[in-house]
Amino acid sequence: MNIRVLGCSGAIAAGYKTTAFLLDDDVLIDAGTGVGDLTLAELARIDHILISHSHLDHVLAIGLLADSVLRLRAQAQRPPIQIHALPETIEALQRHIFNGVIWPDFSRLPSPEAPVLSFHPFQIGERLDLGGRQIEVLSASHTVPAVGFAIDGGEASGHAHWVFTGDTGPNPALWQRLASLKLAHLVIETAFGDDESELARISQHLCPAQLGRELAQLGGSVDVHITHIKPGELDAVMSEIGAQKSPHRIEALSAGQRMAW
Repeated sequence: MNIRVLGCSGAIAAGYKTTAFLLDDDVLIDAGTGVGDLTLAELARIDHILISHSHLDHVLAIGLLADSVLRLRAQAQRPPIQIHALPETIEALQRHIFNGVIWPDFSRLPSPEAPVLSFHPFQIGERLDLGGRQIEVLSASHTVPAVGFAIDGGEASGHAHWVFTGDTGPNPALWQRLASLKLAHLVIETAFGDDESELARISQHLCPAQLGRELAQLGGSVDVHITHIKPGELDAVMSEIGAQKSPHRIEALSAGQRMAW
């Protein structure tokens, strides 16, 4: 299994792209502005998009991607790109984005019989099989219905998992589930510094102090990758995280980074 980090920032600025990961060459995990770094040929190879939640920094590239590849996929008679998400997330996308006002409804274009997008609901705890890749939908605790994902690396990895928490505040259910999984990589958000801990609490994100309390529930020593830091805040946030004496190997995630397991 291979993951390419397309975007991992909590907002945009020059050199900063919002959340998007590419699994192998055909599965997107979230669709923030980082998707725009893919070539047209790479965009045309995407067959599945897993969406953690409905916030704009995680979904805004879906419609633009659909517009970019519509002609190529129609000419090649490719099936629709499958959007996998919670029912509440799909409803939000259909009502607020693919509504003909913000963006065309690409689940009916270029025709209702052969659209470029199709929507596929999942539930927390469900295990998806995408071309032989096993992906479990994990719980998340956020201001809108949200999930994370655990990707099983298969027999070659000893069934080690790459885990993305999605946007989340404190979430005991996550750690209960991860206790029974073998982890290769844990990608977890820390959206605010400790000086904005109240804002983190209200918006159901993590700050370094809360991250430390969350990671204390995870046994062993794991490769932890911090995502969703705001532009200009990386050094301060990582300094606060580094001041904690964690048994885990913690680093800031960066766009362009690749992970294999």
